[in-house]
Amino acid sequence: MSKQYYWSVLFVWLVVVPIQSFSQERITFTLEDMVARAKARSPAALRAQTRKENRYWNYRFYQSNYNPQLRLSGTIPGFSQAFNNVTQPDGTIEFREVRQNFMDLELGIEQQIAATGGNISINSSTNRFDNFLAPVTSSQTQWSGVPVNVRLRQPIFAFNPLKWDRKIEPLIFEESKRGYVEEMEQIGMTVTTLFFDFLVSQVNLEIATKNLVNTQEILKIEQGRYNIGTTYEDKLLQVELQVLQARQDLAQAQLDLEANNLRLKSYIGLNETAELTLIPPNVIVPIDIKVEEAIEFAFLNRADAMGFDRRKLEAESGVAQARGERFNVLLNASYGLNNAGLTWGDIYVDPNRQTLVNLGFSIPILDWGRNKARMGQAQANKQLVEYTVEQDIINFEQEIFTKVKNFAMLRDRLKITELSDEVADKRYEISLRRYQNGNVTITDLNIAQQEKDQNRRAYIQSLRDYWTAFYEMRQLTLYDFEFRQLLYNPDAD
Repeated sequence: MSKQYYWSVLFVWLVVVPIQSFSQERITFTLEDMVARAKARSPAALRAQTRKENRYWNYRFYQSNYNPQLRLSGTIPGFSQAFNNVTQPDGTIEFREVRQNFMDLELGIEQQIAATGGNISINSSTNRFDNFLAPVTSSQTQWSGVPVNVRLRQPIFAFNPLKWDRKIEPLIFEESKRGYVEEMEQIGMTVTTLFFDFLVSQVNLEIATKNLVNTQEILKIEQGRYNIGTTYEDKLLQVELQVLQARQDLAQAQLDLEANNLRLKSYIGLNETAELTLIPPNVIVPIDIKVEEAIEFAFLNRADAMGFDRRKLEAESGVAQARGERFNVLLNASYGLNNAGLTWGDIYVDPNRQTLVNLGFSIPILDWGRNKARMGQAQANKQLVEYTVEQDIINFEQEIFTKVKNFAMLRDRLKITELSDEVADKRYEISLRRYQNGNVTITDLNIAQQEKDQNRRAYIQSLRDYWTAFYEMRQLTLYDFEFRQLLYNPDAD
């Protein structure tokens, strides 16, 4: 290339591209840099991180159901003042003023019994009663309390949610952790798309700039030939139209670049005043992905694969719940000590034994097929889930199979388009020099230019498809086939 060409390119960039202030920060990104930044600092990544924390605390809340709970409850104060109707010994009613305060306080530790679905607790309580209108001869304050009490509440033949939660909730948590990694890989795919949108605009701007410089140089040549009578006016006008079209293409390329620039910076959370320069990614070492290997990693790591088991368990849980609602039997048992006195200390002096046992039940005698319908609905839903999961597994495998084959095709196509780009660019340079020497017509030169531009764009599109498929394979398997390592850490919270 002549020095005149480089000076012309510099002139076009300075004239067409808006002049940025010297305070602007120019940042150069490779695709890997852009993906890493998006995963670390983009709003989408921050939202995914927040969802991950939310799911973590949901899991911690589930775990707390199996831990003992220490609770303090009561009413302080419980003052009331009113005229109440008081039944007399002879059956008559008198309205008397009542001014009282009743306070109660209970401290207890409760433990859920996961194996049976019941709960057991140990409690201690104190009650105080104040009668402010009591005669002077009697005490205004009385105490009662339970120094210690053991209670058992046990449903019998009922649905045990604790048992099923212990099977299902860990799977949900594992799904959420794997889903978070998949979200990160989805961010990688999205930013790859935006990266290449910007890169295509950047390449189009480079092509448009180069084409404008070349058509302006061709116009000078045609004007010289026209002046000496070696060409015709229609060819000169044709080149002038090409110059005008090249200017339009350059303006459109600049507009597209600005739009894609803003979209990319908005997604990754970059300062709008920063100026980006993107470096096209190189093709990594050819990766040979085997279908069986990809399917194995997908079933091992993907959230959807774990969701297959979780959905079946939830359907079984629905059947167990329907079965447990056929009739209700509840056992309540309590054993402890209680006492009363005029002072708080009297409660703990020689307390009496307190015992309570009751067994409540509710059994439908005639429900007109209600229980049968409930069980049939649960069984049908379980069967539907099983059929759906089986089909989802087939679709799951087919998707992996298709994507692996597509990735191999894109890898081969990329090699071809890369070579075609080099050949078309070299052909155009040769045609341009031959045109300058008068050995090639303007029509042949235009054809060479169009092929150059088409093959350049085809190469960038192939590069885009290849890298998008690369990150898609990472998302579908949660495995990095480049470095041969898992993207998901089972031990991470």
